[in-house]
Amino acid sequence: MVDDGAGQELLTHLERNSPEWDSQVEFVDGGTQGLALLGQFDGRKAVILLDAIRLGEKPGTVHVLTGSEVVCMAGRAGTAHEGGAPQILAALQLLGDMPQQVVVIGLEPERIETGIGLSTSVQTSLEAAACSTRAAISKILAAI
Repeated sequence: MVDDGAGQELLTHLERNSPEWDSQVEFVDGGTQGLALLGQFDGRKAVILLDAIRLGEKPGTVHVLTGSEVVCMAGRAGTAHEGGAPQILAALQLLGDMPQQVVVIGLEPERIETGIGLSTSVQTSLEAAACSTRAAISKILAAI
C-alpha cells in the first residue's frame, strides 16, 4: 500500500543501523497483524510504535507523539489496515494495559494506494524519522 509501509521501512532501517542497544531494545515487525499484536505489549514499560500517520501535514512530515497526543490518537484512523497504531492504542487503553511510556513516530503519507515502495517524499524523510526514533529510545533508556 505504498506509504503505508513507512513503519516497516523505518524499522528495517533502525535494525540495520542501530546496533548500540544490544538486548535493551526489541524490534518487532507487526506488519498488518493489527490487534493480534496486543499480546506483544504485556509487561512492557515502554513502547515506540512506527507507522504511517495521516494528520494532514505535508507528505514526509515526521510526527513524534507522546503523552496526551498518543491518547488522542487512539480515536483516529489513518492506515489502510485494521488495527494500526490508533486502534492498538485504543484497545490497550480500554484493557488497562497501556505501557507507562508510549511514543508514536509516524511519517505523513503521500499515497495510500495499491503499490510497492515508498513515495519519494516519505523515502527522503526516513533518516529524519530514524533520528527521532533514536532520540526517543535514548530518552526512554536513560529514564529506566
